[in-house]
Amino acid sequence: MSNFFSKAEVTSSGRPVFLHNEVECHLLSGVDLEPEDHHHFTPLKSGILILTTHRLLWLHSSSATTPTSASAIPLAAISHIFSSRKSLKSVFHSPRIRFQVLVSPDGRVFDPGSGSGSSSGSGSRSVVVTAVIRGKGDSDGFLVKFWDSWRARAWESNETSGSGSGSGLASGSEAVTGTGGGLYSRDGSLRMVGVAGILRKEQQMWESTDKSLQDAFQDLNALMGKAKEMVMLAEKMRQKLLSGTSSQTSGANDEDMGSKEEMQDWLLSVGIISPVTKESAGALYHQQLSRQLADFVRTPLERAGGMINLIDAYCLFNRARGTELISPDDMLQACSLWEKFDVPVMLRKFDSGVMVIQNKSHSDDEVFARIKSLAAKPEALRNGVSPTDAAMSLGIAPAMAKEHLLTAESKGLLCRDISPDGFRFYINLFPEIDPLNIYFVKDYGICSTWIKAVSTSGFQNHAVIPL
Repeated sequence: MSNFFSKAEVTSSGRPVFLHNEVECHLLSGVDLEPEDHHHFTPLKSGILILTTHRLLWLHSSSATTPTSASAIPLAAISHIFSSRKSLKSVFHSPRIRFQVLVSPDGRVFDPGSGSGSSSGSGSRSVVVTAVIRGKGDSDGFLVKFWDSWRARAWESNETSGSGSGSGLASGSEAVTGTGGGLYSRDGSLRMVGVAGILRKEQQMWESTDKSLQDAFQDLNALMGKAKEMVMLAEKMRQKLLSGTSSQTSGANDEDMGSKEEMQDWLLSVGIISPVTKESAGALYHQQLSRQLADFVRTPLERAGGMINLIDAYCLFNRARGTELISPDDMLQACSLWEKFDVPVMLRKFDSGVMVIQNKSHSDDEVFARIKSLAAKPEALRNGVSPTDAAMSLGIAPAMAKEHLLTAESKGLLCRDISPDGFRFYINLFPEIDPLNIYFVKDYGICSTWIKAVSTSGFQNHAVIPL
C-alpha cells in the first residue's frame, strides 16, 4: 500500500525538511522497510533511513536522481521497539531492527499532527515493521539512539513546557500541606530533623549544584542542546524581522532598514540546527554533507549575484555549523559530489585556478553583456575598467570581478592593460578595424565612440594593445 506512510518534504538537494525543533540523530544506508504482513504496504527497498528526534525518514538512495519526497514514520506512532537478539542465525543474515507501529482506521501510519486516530495516539491496530540493514553501518548504535529518541519524546516538549509550572506549584503545595507535621514523609521515609536534617539538606543542595555543573559544562550533549536552542531562537527572530520588513511601508527610514538587514544577516549566520556529522551520517557523511551544503549556499548565492568564492563559502558554512567544523578537504569533496546529484548549484574552476560555487542557472553571457556595457561608457573608454569598478557595477567581490574580466578577455570582448596601478580593461576595438584599410574609421560603431571620447580628454596618442 503506497499511502501507508506519511509523506515528508525534501529540499531541492535531496535533504529532508525538518520540523520545528527536530534534530537529526543517526543515519543508515542500504535499508529495506518490510512489514511482517505484506498486505499492509509494499516493501521499500535500498534506501537511506534517517533517525531524528521526531521521526523515522526513508529516502531513495539513488545517486543519479534527487528524491522529491520521503516516507516518514512519526516516533509518536511507534508503540514498541523490539530488542535485538544475538543468535547463530543472526550471523548469516543482515542486521534487523523491528518495531511496532500504530495504524489509524484509514489504514495509514498514525500521525499525531494530522489528527488521525485517537488523541492518545492509539490506532485501531498495530503493524510490526522490520528495517533490514543491508548496507555498511552501525546498526547497534542506531538501535541505541532509536531507543533514546523514542524515550525522550522530544515531540511533546512544547506541550509539557506549558504545563510544567502548574504541576511544580501543585507538588510544592502538597509537600507543605500534605504531611506538614509528621515524622514520616508521603513516601514513608523518615524525615530528617535537627542538625542531621540541615546537613542532609546541604548535601542535597551540593548534589544538585554538582549535577547542574556537570550538565552545563561536562556533558557535551547538553551543551549542544543549548546551542541548538539558541539557533532556533535566532531563526524565530530572523523570521519575525523578515515578516516585519515585508509589511513596512515604502516611506520607512533607510537607516532602520539597513540595521534590520544587518541583523538578518547576523542571525542567518548563527548556525545550522541539525548539521551533518560523521557520527550521525557514517559512511554517507560526504554525500549528506554535499546535499546540506547545496541547501545552505542558496541564500549566500542570491545575495552575491549567483556566484561566491569557495573560500568565502567555506567560512560561512563553518561559522553556521558552530562546533561541528569541517576540514577544507571535506568541503572540496562535498562540492565535487554535486556532479553526481541533481542539485541547483555547481563547483567551477577558472583558468587562473580560482574555485567558485555558482548556480546552474547563472549565465556568463549575461555577465559579459553587463561588462561590455560598462566598458562602452565614455569614462571607461578613456580610463578603462578596473576590477574594483566591475565589482561595484556587478555587485560582487573584486576578486570575482577580476576573474570575470579575465574570462571576458579570453572571449575577445576586452583588452588588458598592465601598469604599475594594476590591471585595467578596455573594450576590444580590433573587430571593427578593416584589415585591408586600417586607417579608415567609420562614422558609427564603438570605434568611432572611442575616438570621440579620447579626443575630448586629450589622449589622442593613447593606444590599447591586446595581450
